[in-house]
Amino acid sequence: MSKKISKKEFENAEAKLDEILALADKKGGFEFLSGKEKGLLEKYTAIVKVYEDEHYNIPMPQTIEGLIELKMYENKMKQKDLAKLMDVTETKLSEILHSKRKPGIVFLKAMHQKLGIDGNVLLKAIR
Repeated sequence: MSKKISKKEFENAEAKLDEILALADKKGGFEFLSGKEKGLLEKYTAIVKVYEDEHYNIPMPQTIEGLIELKMYENKMKQKDLAKLMDVTETKLSEILHSKRKPGIVFLKAMHQKLGIDGNVLLKAIR
């Protein structure tokens, strides 16, 4: 969908999407929607996605600290939980988060493997 979506179109699609989601909930799930309802669900979802991607784009953090904080937020983890997952001391993680220590290769590798952060993103974030 390459057409520019207006705010009015977005709001209309969002309202229609809410109606279809309520209907699916009432029927007991998406599998109970008719073919037409499933088609409308896809149509309105695409419109909302295009508009939100254009107007509500949140950029990826550009620092190691920012990436760590994002992953902690996404996974609802506390610093001590992340330290345990990453197999580092809480002190070391705190120092990395406060830019008092640079992360080593082993730590960056763990960020990639255990947190699922793209290695290219990590390489760009190293300063």
